[in-house]
Amino acid sequence: MSETRRNFLKKSGCALGMAALATQMSHLGMVSAFAQKSIDEKQDAGDPGYKALVLVYLAGGIDGNNIVIPNHNSSSISNYQAYAAARSVQGLALDQSTLLPITVPRMGGLSYGLHPAFGSVTGGINNGIHELWGQGKMAIVTNVGTLVAPMTKTQYQNNSVTKPYQLFSHSDQVAQTQTSISNTQAFTGWGGRIADRISSSSNPNGLIPMITSIAGSQLFTTGQTTLPLAIADSNTSLANVLNPQGFTNTGGAARLTAFNQLRNYDLSSNYIAAASHITDLAMQANNALQTSQEVTVTFPNTSIGRQLKQVARLIKKRTDLSITRQIFYCQLGGFDTHNNQIPSHNTLLSQFSQAVRAFYDEMVTQGVSDSVTLFTLSDFGRTFNPAGSGSTVGTDHAWGNHMFVIGGSVVASDFYGVNTSNGTPYPTLTIGTSGPDDVDSGTGARGRWIPTTSVEQYAATLARWFGLPQDSSTLTAVFPNINNFSITNLGFLP
Repeated sequence: MSETRRNFLKKSGCALGMAALATQMSHLGMVSAFAQKSIDEKQDAGDPGYKALVLVYLAGGIDGNNIVIPNHNSSSISNYQAYAAARSVQGLALDQSTLLPITVPRMGGLSYGLHPAFGSVTGGINNGIHELWGQGKMAIVTNVGTLVAPMTKTQYQNNSVTKPYQLFSHSDQVAQTQTSISNTQAFTGWGGRIADRISSSSNPNGLIPMITSIAGSQLFTTGQTTLPLAIADSNTSLANVLNPQGFTNTGGAARLTAFNQLRNYDLSSNYIAAASHITDLAMQANNALQTSQEVTVTFPNTSIGRQLKQVARLIKKRTDLSITRQIFYCQLGGFDTHNNQIPSHNTLLSQFSQAVRAFYDEMVTQGVSDSVTLFTLSDFGRTFNPAGSGSTVGTDHAWGNHMFVIGGSVVASDFYGVNTSNGTPYPTLTIGTSGPDDVDSGTGARGRWIPTTSVEQYAATLARWFGLPQDSSTLTAVFPNINNFSITNLGFLP
């Protein structure tokens, strides 16, 4: 009877969509949660109201050199001429007249330019994210990358500071940006570790987990005790994302009754109790999701548009789900542009800009724009010196990159980050021996900027706003190398 029941629970759990809720049962996340309940007894020291972090991961390593570009002629700081000289011959430089200008106080009020795809779309339906800079709703954190500790060019070249392992490798750098740990392999993500510390105190009655991925199971969402939710994009209604299967046909009601009765047995076993608890949560959440109001703003019918629309739906449903803190993961791929970068960027960045702008506008409509912060991450940056030439021009794997942070609470519109060799957070666009921010010297140098701001510093600033307690033990539990950096709050959020 006991073995039959276990098989029945296993099969029925799959039928209930448990693949979505139980992405961590392989290492008994919920059992661990029961056994170590005291891990997050610390109370959330932040705003008791609703807050959400929304990560848009730009997979493949986006070329930051072509999304944030000098738009000035100042000779004291890298200017447009330095950019054009390095990229025009091969056909990768964007024409200065097409850049979307932004004025940057941190850079002495100089003008920089965003990629033209960040602007208006046909028909003026959506003005893209460029307009959010002028509205004070967007900041850019420049020259961010994986680091174990701060590093200069000299230290990089003489190996006097530990480098991130497998630097310039996609899979390893994806793992390090999502775990924030660059000196060793890690099996939990920084999003998951944040949830480990504050889930029970922030969402004690939540019907769904704190973390939701709209892009499948991800390392970023994995914690020691955190149970992430993975659901489909907006092509699937909320009523169907956890919809039980196998209980609506002939005999379905009787089967459901028997299933519920069986789940009350053997609860002295932590494993069985965990499975029953997960199923309870799924069924309660499914019931709550059967009714919902559709979002108001029109989202583009693209992959990232549908992902962000589903996020917006869940945020609109937050009260019914008894959720006050949420972390979301979305992903837009295709940025490994070793060739054909110009047309690829035009398409992908337009999709990103339109979807993110629609999401921000929906948050305004819902009245929670100050409570929701969207941010980007990517594997790494790309070489300043192009790969190839002409219509097939592209770039290769590099290091430091630029990240966007968007929301009503963002302390915009400025550049943030730790200063580079030139006294600003924007790198010196000079390649080779004379390039103080380029990892390489000599004729083989390509322009791979050494990051001055670590992923941990960037993530810690987001986590602080989200409500992660700022005591030393909590910070180091979530960000193990944070004490290697003197600055833990970059200031782009209050």
